Amino acid sequence: MTSAAVTFIHSRDNSLVKDLRKLAQDSTAYRKQGRVWLEGDHLCRAALERSVRPSLAVFAESYWPQWQAHQALAAMKIVVTPDALFRDISGLESPAGMAFVWDMPAAPAVNGGASTVVLDRVQDAGNVGSILRSASAFGFRQVVALKGSAALWSGKVLRAGMGAHFALNLIEGAGEEVLDALDVPLLVTSSHAGGYLHQMELPWPCAWVMGHEGQGVAASIEARAAQRVRIAQPGGEESLNVAAAAAICLHASGAVR
Repeated sequence: MTSAAVTFIHSRDNSLVKDLRKLAQDSTAYRKQGRVWLEGDHLCRAALERSVRPSLAVFAESYWPQWQAHQALAAMKIVVTPDALFRDISGLESPAGMAFVWDMPAAPAVNGGASTVVLDRVQDAGNVGSILRSASAFGFRQVVALKGSAALWSGKVLRAGMGAHFALNLIEGAGEEVLDALDVPLLVTSSHAGGYLHQMELPWPCAWVMGHEGQGVAASIEARAAQRVRIAQPGGEESLNVAAAAAICLHASGAVR
C-alpha cells in the first residue's frame, strides 16, 4: 500500500476539482498551471516507466481498488472521487477512471546535435501525437514545434502520442530562429520538388521538417534546407497525410543509422 495521503472528494465545487477540470478539458491550461493531466492506464504506466513521478493521482471510486496496492503508484498525493465526478472532471466521452497530474519541469533548451523533427504549423492534434510516436520509435530524440502548431501537451496529442512524450526533448511555441541552433542537416518534405526518398542517401543525425497540413513547409524554412525530399506515390494521389509522410521519412532515416 502506498504511503501517499489519500483524500476522498465528493463535491464538484471543490477548488482542486475546479482546477483539475480546467486542466483536463482546456488544451492549453497546462501552460498556465505548469502541470499536465495524464489520463488513462496506458499513459500513466508509460510515464512511470520513464521515471516520471506524478504530484497527484486521481481515481474514480470504481477504479481505485485496481491500483490501491500497486507499488508503482508513486504519487505524492491521491484523490478518489465518485465515478460521476471523475467523468465531470475528465470531459472525455469514455473517461479512463484514473489520471496523473505531473508538474512540468522548466522548458528544455534545444539540443543542437540531436536527431530532430520540426513541426511547422502542424495543427491537427492527432497528427502531432502520431508524429511524436513515430519520432520516438525511429530513434529521434527531439521535437521542435514552431508557433502555430498544436499544443504538444494537450490531451489529444498526449493520447495520440501513447507515451512518446516522455522519450523526447520537446520544445514548443518556437520561432523560426530556433532552427539556427540546430547543427544537423535540415530535410524538408515536398509534394512536387526534390529527390525521391527511396533513391536518396540520407544523413544521420538530421532534422526533418513536417509542414502545415494544407500549405506545406513555409518557403522561408524550405530555403534553409540541405535537401528537399518527396515520396513516390505510384497510385497517383496528390499528397499524403502529414503523419503518414512523417512515418515514412523517419523510418527511412532510422534504417540508415
